[in-house]
Amino acid sequence: MTEPLNAGPITTRRSGTNSGSLPDHHLARWGILRDLEHPGQLIAAITPNWYASIMGTGVVAVAAATLPEQFPGLRFGATVVWAVAAFLLVALTVVTILHWCYHYTTAREYILDPVMAHYYGAPPMAMLTVGTGTLLLGRDWIGLTAALSIDWVLWFAGTAAGLLSAVVVPYVMFTAHAVKEKDAFGGWLMPVVPPMVSAASGALLLPYTPPGQARLAMLACCYAMFGLSLLASIMVITLVWNRLVLHKVGSARMVPTLWIILGPLGQSITVANLLGGNAHLAIDAPYSSAMQAFGVMYGLLVWGFALLWIALAMAITVRTIKKHLPFSLTWWSFTFPIGTYVTGTTGLASHTGLGLFRVTAAVLYACLVGAWVLVAARTTHGTIRGRLFLPAAQASQPPTEQPALAVAHHNPTTTM
Repeated sequence: MTEPLNAGPITTRRSGTNSGSLPDHHLARWGILRDLEHPGQLIAAITPNWYASIMGTGVVAVAAATLPEQFPGLRFGATVVWAVAAFLLVALTVVTILHWCYHYTTAREYILDPVMAHYYGAPPMAMLTVGTGTLLLGRDWIGLTAALSIDWVLWFAGTAAGLLSAVVVPYVMFTAHAVKEKDAFGGWLMPVVPPMVSAASGALLLPYTPPGQARLAMLACCYAMFGLSLLASIMVITLVWNRLVLHKVGSARMVPTLWIILGPLGQSITVANLLGGNAHLAIDAPYSSAMQAFGVMYGLLVWGFALLWIALAMAITVRTIKKHLPFSLTWWSFTFPIGTYVTGTTGLASHTGLGLFRVTAAVLYACLVGAWVLVAARTTHGTIRGRLFLPAAQASQPPTEQPALAVAHHNPTTTM
């Protein structure tokens, strides 16, 4: 499998400072960014795959808001998680802007990296997830008017960025990336899935879209984006299946990305049922009824295949854990895809009334929360220490053996 960006130039520590001592910046004395030579390396190393943490956090909130089985405290807790995701979106965007300002050459190189480039699909999905959470949960704190305004802004921004990633990244992949059959991995879905997330968010905005041509156009565009992502995802999933059959599992660090396959599966079920459920607001029967029926039939078929993929991904993950599965940002692949399967199962529960789906959604949500707590805790620890901002080769070394970096090029498989 193609390796991501490697480290930039490596230098030795300043004279008089042995390799086992703490860096001499002030934050290191408090244990913050102690694995970095200086705090500026955080800005130098930030990459688009960090937005996956916002996606994973935001979907915990969104899935809770629509969960069939509600209990006291769930909505408040979900709203707090949404607030955290919103804060992270703002903070990470500021750091990303600084990265582009001060490390422009490095930032431009990411689009040419055959692994990192695909994670440019993460920022638009992060925006869309936070926007949906604002409409569903944030309205409790800031009011419906403000929530709608924020959601519309994030929807337009996320949709524009998502459509751009769906075109630009595959184009660069077709014309510039040197990849082979064995390089296919779940991350190839990242740039083509955002339009499907836009379709799901857009379905929730249908009731607030002006009636008439505007609302009908919104419905049509959402279905078009649904189809765009669905067909592209089918092709990528086929390539990943082919790679697994011919070239087997590959690097342990990339195993979590197998869970990304579940993302478009669960999200497509969610979209089909959300659009079908709100189609009557924009178009009359029999088309609205057909759209709702399509959502259920399509959802049932894909829900079954998604269960198969969960079983396969789980078996491979457990097998890898027994050998050794190092922590990296790819672990966020355990969150957002599961969250989309929860929302898809919720949609089926709503339209079929089957208790099976209600119970399954609750069980899956519990698994989602467990995965999120684990990954968020490990990410927080690695962020505070600064280890997640080091290249994989250095992050896997004991702290006393790590040389200092002049410039750090982070990659999606940075381990600790």
